[in-house]
Amino acid sequence: MKIGFIFPGQGAQSVGMGKDLYEAYEEIREVYKQASQIAGMDLAKLTFEAEEAELFQTKHTQMAILTMSLGILEVLRKYAITPAYSAGLSLGEYAALYCGSAINFENVIKIIQKRGELMQNLVPEGQWAMAAILGLEDTVVEEVCQTVTDGFVVPANYNCPGQVAISGEKTSVQIAMDKLKEAGAKRCLELKTAGPFHTEKLQKAASALKKELEKINIQTPQLPVIKNLDAKPYTEEDDKQEILASHVTHPVQFAKTIQYMIAQGVDTFVEIGPGKTLTGFVKKIDKNLTCININDVVSLETAIQILTNKGKEEE
Repeated sequence: MKIGFIFPGQGAQSVGMGKDLYEAYEEIREVYKQASQIAGMDLAKLTFEAEEAELFQTKHTQMAILTMSLGILEVLRKYAITPAYSAGLSLGEYAALYCGSAINFENVIKIIQKRGELMQNLVPEGQWAMAAILGLEDTVVEEVCQTVTDGFVVPANYNCPGQVAISGEKTSVQIAMDKLKEAGAKRCLELKTAGPFHTEKLQKAASALKKELEKINIQTPQLPVIKNLDAKPYTEEDDKQEILASHVTHPVQFAKTIQYMIAQGVDTFVEIGPGKTLTGFVKKIDKNLTCININDVVSLETAIQILTNKGKEEE
């Protein structure tokens, strides 16, 4: 068994996510406590009790998802469950870097708090949208987006074969969705997001984020962390601050990231955090892989049994 940890990004959130984990594990309660002290906000109350509109604000969403992922990770560490490789989708890459000891707990909380604020506050004026396009080749999505001359729309997330998310002005995204349906898309689903994420329209946010990133120490990971930007591992020579700032304005190469990990022998993918979206992407890349998602007490206990081979010992 060669394990890869994968961490979800914005869009996986839901009110109450992780509450049973918080109640069941002292380690997770401690993560929420420490994160709340650093951030100056009650992250447990925000995640478990807030109205959906409040939790879905980018500045809150990113903090809530990160904290849940780090709490689960702490329990896995208690059982000495560690990955051979790790990666995350956009926001999730910060959790992966923490997992790889490239960034410490205080700094990852601080930088994600700042990242969420910048991505919310420095969105240019206008109506923006993102949509998931299912059932078309990447090149077809790219070509159709280029034909939309009224406004701005581009591919933003390459999630898995047959699924690309597009991002841009709301009217342009709608035009692209209609054209993509005509081109044979099985489904076009508008996403619950609040900005033109992973496009050039967030350059102002990316520039401000880089200044914040330069204030913190980011080391070369002690285990391989695969970048969203180019689906390659971080190296000692990488300008890590520049790479993480560029995330905001460049497409997420998640499909290639998973394909790289598979090529390195990873056969067991563990999604750590809310939802099951990433394991769904992995299954579409290779249905024969073992995929485990951890988002509640039952799934965490099951994962511990599988990943520590306790189940085999009991047979």
